[in-house]
Amino acid sequence: MANMNPRNICRHFIRCRHFIRGRHFISSRHFIRVLALILLPLPLASVKADDLVQIFELAASNDPEIRQARANYNAAHTTIAQGRSFLLPRVTLGATTSRDTSGTAEATQFGGAHDFSNGFNSKGYNLNINQALLNFEAWYAFQSAKHSDQLAAASLAQAEQQLILKVATAYFNVLRSQDNLTSFQAEEDAAAQVLEQTRERFEVGLIPITDVYDSQANHDLARVNRLVEENNLNQTLEALQAITGRPHSNLESLSAEFPIESLDPIDLDEWVNLALDNNLAIKSSEFDLEAKKDDAKSARAAMFPTIDITAGYGWNQSANPFSFFPAAASERSNISLNFSYPLFAGGLNNARKRQAYYTRDASEEALLKTRRDSTQSTRNSYRSVETDVLAVQARAQAIISAESALEATEVGAEVGTRNVVDVVLAQRALFATIRDHANARYNYVINTLTLKQSAGVLSPQDVLDLNNWLE
Repeated sequence: MANMNPRNICRHFIRCRHFIRGRHFISSRHFIRVLALILLPLPLASVKADDLVQIFELAASNDPEIRQARANYNAAHTTIAQGRSFLLPRVTLGATTSRDTSGTAEATQFGGAHDFSNGFNSKGYNLNINQALLNFEAWYAFQSAKHSDQLAAASLAQAEQQLILKVATAYFNVLRSQDNLTSFQAEEDAAAQVLEQTRERFEVGLIPITDVYDSQANHDLARVNRLVEENNLNQTLEALQAITGRPHSNLESLSAEFPIESLDPIDLDEWVNLALDNNLAIKSSEFDLEAKKDDAKSARAAMFPTIDITAGYGWNQSANPFSFFPAAASERSNISLNFSYPLFAGGLNNARKRQAYYTRDASEEALLKTRRDSTQSTRNSYRSVETDVLAVQARAQAIISAESALEATEVGAEVGTRNVVDVVLAQRALFATIRDHANARYNYVINTLTLKQSAGVLSPQDVLDLNNWLE
């Protein structure tokens, strides 16, 4: 019994309840044995269901958050070219042409009125080149841009890991809710049977009316729980659709043979060290600190001297209205070495330097906090996984114990040593134990992925590995 899928147990409970109406109360073990004999020869229906890989592929293409992360990375990646531009030559090409005319506003005895056709043209072009030879401010800004690009890449990788965890959490939350709903439906059905049987026994005078009231209250509670879980299932389906952009009414379920294993031989300290070396949040903070250090150097270097070289060439032709000869063209060229040293800028450069250093100090503290948070998260996730392993084993055993307790209570009710309230409570405890066992299995899956994310080793391969255990 411990190895059976709780969802299947509940479904079987619903489908075959009419085979056991001969007894006053339901015997769960007898029911499961009869059920196995009945359903074993039946072929399984072939229904196309979405698996975890399909959901993840849709999410990778349609999830707005991951697409936003990719766009942010592409935008941040352009900072390298921007930073490099201050170290490369700047070439400027200019050209001009104009026509000049003159004359009186009205015709006089000395000449005609102003006419645009009686004018002369001027034209020319120039080419200028500037190359920085010594500019520490631009150099450190370029180094900061490279670290910012690494930060953007780490942030994108972190978003991709978060997508894996988000998809898996949404997927298994649907399965969790489906299992819970199946259990609540079976519990409501079983409560209806108890209510019916209790009324029959009351009508023949075997039990008091209070037992009928207790059975009715239990049935009403089971119905409420079923309605609440139906709404919860709809919400989990909506959450999954919000990620992929498509509805998913049929998902593959987690196999009952999925291994629930301890994290040995890797111990807690090894996981923490793995997180300190690979956690993407820590990597992002480290790259951010390096960028802030270079920003501080660049702000300080704004008060350093700069040297650049410029070269230019120009050609110009200007007509002469008082000359009978064609206008002559002129050329000019220049090359110069320029030295600049900022002596005083109203305190602006000094204020910017202080601001950059304060920002660098804040980034150092942010890195320290990220490392501590990562260590805490890794330790908590590790302990959660280890607890989940024990919880799944304990809850599987609890199902067997709850079954035995229910069967004993049913027998006691038949011989008069127990009443219907005892049966109701034992029945409710069995269904609750089945739900707890299913929830513990899903908690193990999600907490394992969370641990890998904290350690920085979560990858699409984990999706593929997990998908192999879906059926």
